[in-house]
Amino acid sequence: MDLSNYQCTGLYDEMFQEDGSCRPHYRPFEKLLIKTHPKKLKQLQFSANKTQLAMGMTFNVYHNEEGLEKILHLDIIPRIIPNTEWLQLEAGLKQRINALNHFIQDIYNDQNILNDGIVPRDLIENSKDFLKPCMGVTPPKGIWCHITGTDLIRDKNGEYFVLEDNLRCPSGVSYMLESREIIKKAFPNVLNKSGVMPVSNYPARLLEMLQHLSDKEKPVVGVLTPGIYNSAYYEHSYLALQMGAELVTGEDLIVKDKKVYMQTTKGFEPIDVIYRRIDDTFLDPLVFNPDSMLGVTGIFEAFKAGNIALANAPGTGVADDKAVYAYVPDIIKYYLNEEPILKNVPTYLCRRPEERQYVLDHIEELVVKETNAAGGYGMLIGPKATPEEHEKFRKLITDNPSNYIAQPTLSLSTVPTLIEDTVECRHVDLRPYILYGDQIDVVPGALSRVALKKGSLVVNSSQGGGSKDTWVLY
Repeated sequence: MDLSNYQCTGLYDEMFQEDGSCRPHYRPFEKLLIKTHPKKLKQLQFSANKTQLAMGMTFNVYHNEEGLEKILHLDIIPRIIPNTEWLQLEAGLKQRINALNHFIQDIYNDQNILNDGIVPRDLIENSKDFLKPCMGVTPPKGIWCHITGTDLIRDKNGEYFVLEDNLRCPSGVSYMLESREIIKKAFPNVLNKSGVMPVSNYPARLLEMLQHLSDKEKPVVGVLTPGIYNSAYYEHSYLALQMGAELVTGEDLIVKDKKVYMQTTKGFEPIDVIYRRIDDTFLDPLVFNPDSMLGVTGIFEAFKAGNIALANAPGTGVADDKAVYAYVPDIIKYYLNEEPILKNVPTYLCRRPEERQYVLDHIEELVVKETNAAGGYGMLIGPKATPEEHEKFRKLITDNPSNYIAQPTLSLSTVPTLIEDTVECRHVDLRPYILYGDQIDVVPGALSRVALKKGSLVVNSSQGGGSKDTWVLY
């Protein structure tokens, strides 16, 4: 493969420096790429695609009239992160999750941070993810955010910024695990020689974390899925299988005397810990959405009574509201008395009149997001949008300013990606996974999402993005 024409002028590239030389941690892989014929790379890519289909690594695209089930395209060229860089990320993520857990515990109990005016009270109390039934609750072991998938990007100078904290039902970890298995077969020698940290023990670490939430010696653990029509059903079933846990739907569970039981071939058996992959408001029709057909009647009372541990705990989503995100640096300082190790992307809150006016005046330059949307929906990328779309979002912001934030358009870093029979640069982000049990544990890998369209900054799978195996080096 000839890499001499690879160009990403003015951007931070994960593999190549500005002078065109390869970064030291990528050199073993560069040697492999150079000596591999493009036809061979295409064959490897074809095999990877076929393997994904054979393994059922698919997801449903919501809002697609054809009801398409797609694979998350895995590009065979990995993203590689050196150890020194990873250690810095790991420290920053641990600090962030620690502070956010303090924050959630506080706002559902003493509300000191609201009383002290660090975070506006109305911002929290008007958030649709602030669940009043959680007031006065402390979950088992005092942990709210057990599983987090934090999205990071790096700018043209190579500095990392946190883009989002996904604290509700972060998805994609199964793709991280299965992608590693596929790439391991494609490049077995170079992966071993490069000193790549393993991720294959994630299911065991996840199970250990979930079991930690119960005081029983051998707690029964289950994964609660909305069912086969959910876009992430493959992941739910995969994780349950890998952990040796039960995969259950709401119909499989029943609550008696504030204790939760699951239906088995032997009758109803108690269950102690549930990794739930359904949203808060669908969890219990008695307390939240009365029309929910997905949840379990009475499970919230069982949770409050301490008879079932739920991961993540209900109410956690208030901390990854995009407006609350803007306050995370203050939250870290307030609870930990530390400076944030990882920076936020600068954020304009449209609820503030001066910042709203700036957004309205500069919308062509900014990325505008709904505070509670996800998956690339409800957002406007100003530089790529039409004048009509600018005007539409100006009206949306003016009509409901608290529902929007805006951020400058950062130049996401790029990474070499196989496009047909050449290697081209594409924008990329990074989603590491963090587990919070008896300690905070950052898994040494990540889902790297790639914008497959040339020049696009949208990496979401639902918007046509792909993925890469992420190698964290010893």
